[in-house]
Amino acid sequence: MTSDADLAARMRELVAATEAGSCLPDAARAFVEAVTFADADAILAGLRGELAVDWMAMPVWARNLAFRLACLQRPDDPVLLREAEGDLLSFGPDWDDAAHALERRADEVA
Repeated sequence: MTSDADLAARMRELVAATEAGSCLPDAARAFVEAVTFADADAILAGLRGELAVDWMAMPVWARNLAFRLACLQRPDDPVLLREAEGDLLSFGPDWDDAAHALERRADEVA
């Protein structure tokens, strides 16, 4: 998990990079904006469709963000929680604690 201080530091890095003229690639910025305001059905349809075509093509950060936003919208959906858990475990161990928390939550609501 990212601490408050780590998140604040990353935000400062983004501000500094933006002020220095650096920016996200247009595709990344468009993805973040789209996924931020999408409902869980749209997020999952997009994820499942893209992952079925090429499971490794989508960047890990984008997968994590998409699954996180879908799980926040459906915190009581054990199928989704387990799907997100499995995806996190595929790219661990950095996210193993978060994956195990999803597993526990899925068990609680199942």
